[in-house]
Amino acid sequence: MGAVTYPARAVVDLSAIRSNVAALDERAGNAGVLAVVKADGYGHGLVPAALAALDGGAAWLGTAQLDEALELRAAGITAPVLCWLYAPGARFADALLADVDLSVGAPWMLGEILDAVRATGRTARLHVKVDTGLGRSGVMPRDLPDVLDAVLAAEAQGLCRMVGLWSHLAWADDPGHPTVRAQTQVFADAVALAESRGARLEVRHLANSAATLTDPSMHYDLVRPGLAVYGLSPVPHLGGPADYGLRPAMRLEAELALIKRVPAGHGVSYGHAYTTPRETVLGVVPIGYADGVPRHASGTAAAWGGPVQVGDRRLGVAGRVCMDQFVLDLGPRATEAAGDTVVLFGPGEHGEPTAQDWAEVVGTISYEIVTRVGARVPRVYLEERA
Repeated sequence: MGAVTYPARAVVDLSAIRSNVAALDERAGNAGVLAVVKADGYGHGLVPAALAALDGGAAWLGTAQLDEALELRAAGITAPVLCWLYAPGARFADALLADVDLSVGAPWMLGEILDAVRATGRTARLHVKVDTGLGRSGVMPRDLPDVLDAVLAAEAQGLCRMVGLWSHLAWADDPGHPTVRAQTQVFADAVALAESRGARLEVRHLANSAATLTDPSMHYDLVRPGLAVYGLSPVPHLGGPADYGLRPAMRLEAELALIKRVPAGHGVSYGHAYTTPRETVLGVVPIGYADGVPRHASGTAAAWGGPVQVGDRRLGVAGRVCMDQFVLDLGPRATEAAGDTVVLFGPGEHGEPTAQDWAEVVGTISYEIVTRVGARVPRVYLEERA
């Protein structure tokens, strides 16, 4: 039986990831780069993205989930890895045995990690996370003295090593927003408190992609870019990828499944949100919301939906995006044929839409556009730029 092919693919340029990390490393100055590869490398593929980031100069890798960190270790990656998001009962013993650094953002985390230390005999490397104002995970400043004392007491017993102190910004994509300065001050106070209590910090880290690109005062010892690693701008209102020396690494494309001529007034897709205004040619693209194409990108008679490139033409979704497909109105003089390539988004260097273009159409952010590309869409990796 022949090989089964999927009529769509996400083409990932690993050389772009390498060059993006190199650009971020240069911008970071004396700080190291922790490349965030959570969420399957922002949809680009966990291990290939991690290896490319390391080749580009990243000193650390970061994941949200423990399974992601353990997958990196299983792939033979030995660089420092920080993991930060878990619920009670997490696989802390496995993390310790794999030399994964762990975040402490609540007292229960410290307790369970120390239980795993006693069970495995492996010293934990810990980064205490402070909630400086984001309101998600992290120790509240009022509780920080007690948590620091508990961590440092465990360190004195040889159970752990307090490697870092860190936090995350709520509004770094708006560098002038008052929360940015407020959080920066809370973090500086937390660092001073930790050091006054005897913490010997290897790394202090606060800057995400936006802060890495826009505010050197927040670089500290380590920056934690995520989106920018993959060549997308976290501050599109301030500048696009090229303005920051970045290149988008993903191109999402599919083949036209069929072409057919229909009369004027023909309804298209569920609910007939789009009706053909004249005799025209429709093309079916075999990729849909199960693959990550936003249903909010559906088009109507008043306005096309999500943008695509067909040959040299920019078109848009006609009618509702379905689970596995959507339709294009190719026009009455269409010359396309089944099998022709449709590009949903890419770097934009050849006139194709970008992930940012899709984000603007559906009212979201480019982060969501790339990370939502479904697992059934094959990732095809390019080592060098075509």
